[in-house]
Amino acid sequence: MSREERNRLNYTIALIAEFASRFGIGEKQAHNYLSRFNGLSHLTTYYDIIHTLSFDDAVDAMIQVCEHNGGKLK
Repeated sequence: MSREERNRLNYTIALIAEFASRFGIGEKQAHNYLSRFNGLSHLTTYYDIIHTLSFDDAVDAMIQVCEHNGGKLK
């Protein structure tokens, strides 16, 4: 695994943990929610931009994407 891939993976794991913490849910539940409502797909596509944001702003972005795709967590 390259250094960039490892960095992306670590960032994704940290962002999922932050998302889970924000909503008081488990990390597995957060992963499933983000996957179901295209948050992880959005992160993969726009990683170069999202990883420059604070974790709060990145989680807010994931919330908006998921809401736009039918997610109901608030």
